[in-house]
Amino acid sequence: MKRQRLHYLGSVALIFTLLSGAYLADTSKPAQTQKEPEKPTIILVHGAFADGSSWGKVIPLLQKKGYKTISVQNPLTSLGDDVAFTQRAIAEVTGDIILVGHSWGGVVITEAGNSEKVKALVYVAAYAPDADQSIESISKDAHEVRKVPGVPGLSDPLITEGFI
Repeated sequence: MKRQRLHYLGSVALIFTLLSGAYLADTSKPAQTQKEPEKPTIILVHGAFADGSSWGKVIPLLQKKGYKTISVQNPLTSLGDDVAFTQRAIAEVTGDIILVGHSWGGVVITEAGNSEKVKALVYVAAYAPDADQSIESISKDAHEVRKVPGVPGLSDPLITEGFI
């Protein structure tokens, strides 16, 4: 009986030792770092009277932070053409996208940003139209705001008359 009990205790001790060793072996390994979620690609859309190089100082800053960046070179021939160029850039990207538009580029990203891949629209000193809102209506609204009388002697006739 003593022998069986010793054999049983020895077996339990052996199993415990093996399990403890396996556990310690697992915990002694360097902790596996969780993979960081992939950052979205940032597509930069220039405004009118500019080109993709206008983002030249912004791109290195974003890349230093680990973002992939694309600066679209829109033809500025029409809204439809600019949207088509931007949508081609969107189609080439795998993964999430943030669209950034400056000035006229705001209108372009509003129209082009309907892809499921586009997670955010960023407007940098840009037109930010509502759905089905035209630049003409935005400009008209801005002109109405400027009809408020300026400060006497400090009024700029070009701005007062709506030539912005």
